[in-house]
This record gives sequence, structure tokens and C-alpha cells, in this order.
Amino acid sequence: MSNPVLVHLTRASQVESTHRGAVCVVHANGDMVLALGDVDAPVYPRSAIKVLQALPLVESSAAEAAGFTDKELALACSSHSGEPFHVETARAMLAKCGLGPEALACGTHWPLDPRAAYALAASGKRPGRLHNNCSGKHAGMLSLAVHLDAGAEGYEHPDHPVQQRIRKTIEEIAGQTLSPAVCAVDGCSVPTWAMPLRAIAGAFARLTSPDGLAGARAKAVERLFGACTGEPVMVEGTGRFGTGVMQRLGGAAFVKGGAEGVYCAAFPELRLGLAMKIDDGARRGAEAAAAFLIAGLFRDRIADAGEIYDIKLTNWRGHTVGDVQPSDALSDAIATLTSDTA
Repeated sequence: MSNPVLVHLTRASQVESTHRGAVCVVHANGDMVLALGDVDAPVYPRSAIKVLQALPLVESSAAEAAGFTDKELALACSSHSGEPFHVETARAMLAKCGLGPEALACGTHWPLDPRAAYALAASGKRPGRLHNNCSGKHAGMLSLAVHLDAGAEGYEHPDHPVQQRIRKTIEEIAGQTLSPAVCAVDGCSVPTWAMPLRAIAGAFARLTSPDGLAGARAKAVERLFGACTGEPVMVEGTGRFGTGVMQRLGGAAFVKGGAEGVYCAAFPELRLGLAMKIDDGARRGAEAAAAFLIAGLFRDRIADAGEIYDIKLTNWRGHTVGDVQPSDALSDAIATLTSDTA
């Protein structure tokens, strides 16, 4: 099945580039209210489901035992930009567990935030593991390992008790059996499990309805959503799309992107879960499509997608030379979706 074009870029009046993909939106009652493209093909959700990976941290009381703040819990769900406050928050999380940066198995890369990267380079320093965009998630996993007395060594491996707990949690919320056959290694070295978009959207929809979750899990979801939507700059970073959306909508939206064009969201007020995968893996395509969908769902608060995403293409002189537009297929789907949820 060929997925439809979701967004296209124009230069003057000519379509210059397109992004194909699939989108699924599920209601908390289990109804699939939007299916565009192949929503049954398994995809690796990557970092888009970090909030699911963080649930055992809170459910187990490991976060409480460590004394994690909302900022620290938001960082545990983050793909942060490596700004100084991100780095120091990750360091503080590890310190509360009696560990240092050397315990992190996420690897090293330059900060995603250009200003932070330039400042680090200008100081003559090189990035460390704390600068990795997944260091907060890993600090949370290490906290769980310490709390379970499971040992920090190898916490990133699929057979470690930490990853087994995470796998079980994802299976329960997504309603999927995650066998070794669908397990791969994420960019930060932890397991990532392939699932259909239908199941991923359903998982995020279930997070919006505490009535359908066990007491401890419902409280954990509430705590993590509150932390992320209350401290959105910790989830991504200054000037980034997801941070801006949560700053704009507050507790009405939890949004999170992942590598290779994956995007997920939960909208508690609407009791909807969203999952999307852009075929070419472009973040630009995923964020643009998400912006059009979110603007449609919250049209009472967002006049158009341009308020939350830069849909204008500019050249190096700052002149507008084109724009990003939803395809007819996506526009029609949004119109149907918003009429159904009105």
C-alpha cells in the first residue's frame, strides 16, 4: 500500500518536495477516528514513546524514592537539546541515584541546540554523555535499576529487568505482544519495538482516560503528563516545535516526536491519541503534518498552523520564497476529524 502525500512544499507556485506518510487517530473508547495511509504496518516508534518508557519509573516509586522533581521527570521523557539546564538536570538525576555520567549508555553527540553546541566548542570542550538528547531518559532508567536493586550494568539490554518492565508496560498499554522478532536497537542503545501506528495511537488514547487504567498507572500518567506539559522546555528545548505546542496548549496536549519522522500525541480534553510516520523519515514532514492536525483540532485556540509552526520558506536574505501546505488528503482528513470531534 502506497501512503498518501501528507504535506508538500512549494516554491513560487510549483510543488518542489512532498512528504508521504500514514496517520492514525484513536479515541479513548477504542474507536479509530482517522486512518490515513497504512496504519497497520509496523514502525519503530523510537523516542516518540519515551513517556511510556518512563511509566515504570513512576509506577515503581523509583521516582519518588529519588526525589525527582517535575523538571527531572519531564527530562526523563525528553529528547532534549543539550542546553546547559538540560545537562545539569540530567547530572542531578544521576547524583540522586548515587551515579555519575559514566553510567550512561546512551553515547555522545553535540548538543542539538546550535547555540549550546557553539558555546561548548568555543570553550574548547567536547560533548559528553550528558549532552546526548536521551540522557534524561537513561538517567530515569538507571534510577529504576537502582531502585529495583537490578544493577546499573547492562541496563540498556533487552534482557535487563529495567527493559523487561518497560516492554511489559508498552505491551499492556498498546495491546501488543512484543517479541524478539520486532526488537531493534535505538540510536541511544536501548530497545525499540516495532508496532502498528494503530496500536501506538491507541496507547496514547488510553493515556488520556485514567478510568481505564489501574490506580498506580493512572497516577503515574497524571504525574508525567503534568510534569511534561508544565515544564515543556525540558521535553525538547528552546524554540522547538513540541515545546512551543505544549507552551501554547498547556495540559490540553502532550506531544513528542521521534527519529525517522515519527510523531505521537495525546489530547486529554478530546480523549484522542495520535501516531504518525513520515515515509522518508523527515522531521520537517512530521512536524508540519502534526501542526496542521493540531491546529485543526484546537481551532478555537489556534487560528492556523502558522501560529505553531513556521510554514513559510525563506531564503538567506529573509525573503519568503515558498511555503509548507497540507495535501488535499490531509486537509480532507482534518476536516472530517474536526467535524466528528466538534
